[in-house]
Amino acid sequence: MKNKGLWLLLGYTLFTLGITSIVLELVGVHWVILSWLESAGRLIAFAGKLLMIIAGVLIIVFARTDWEREMRNEE
Repeated sequence: MKNKGLWLLLGYTLFTLGITSIVLELVGVHWVILSWLESAGRLIAFAGKLLMIIAGVLIIVFARTDWEREMRNEE
């Protein structure tokens, strides 16, 4: 996979932003970066944060998978 490091960085960033924004929301603090998401409403913001977490995990899993080995094991 090309640019494996960049994909991992993107995945970890999405996952970290999503988790910390949900935890900070419990305290009543919000990330400035995600203020546009908060303006849409609480439910939409929470769903967006959950999607960020899920997307981050999926990107990490796909970036760490050795696709060539998987194709050899399939045959």
